[in-house]
Amino acid sequence: MSEASIRNPAKKVVRIPKNANGHANVDGKQAHEATAPTAEVAVTKPAPAKVAKQKRAIATEPTSVAPTAEVKAKRAKKEKVVRDSFTMPKSDYEKIAALKQKCLDAGVSVKKSEILRAGLLLLESTTPKRLLAAISAVETVKTGRPAKS
Repeated sequence: MSEASIRNPAKKVVRIPKNANGHANVDGKQAHEATAPTAEVAVTKPAPAKVAKQKRAIATEPTSVAPTAEVKAKRAKKEKVVRDSFTMPKSDYEKIAALKQKCLDAGVSVKKSEILRAGLLLLESTTPKRLLAAISAVETVKTGRPAKS
């Protein structure tokens, strides 16, 4: 780039209070910020190219402080959501509606997907024998979209 195409950084005037907390200290008592004497300091914005270089340098630096266990737990807890569709008999949809109504009567608002996921948790915690019995009780349905009536 030529030197003529580089912008000069803009200058801004910023008022900074003398005390770090922004209040003047008068006779041991805190006064309002408006009474605090201020100093004017000219602040310049760095050129965009410099900022980009600094960000890259910070990103490539090895971090000396390891993330805390709490931060790791939050990252691990977020799970990617998968959108899927399935076919089920109308009677099963009515059962889901009845379960939603039971939850509403108890003061809890739930979604269809939350009911299905709760059912998965219950099935997962049951014995293999009871799981197979529940699966055999479910009728098989033809997959795909139903024909228009």
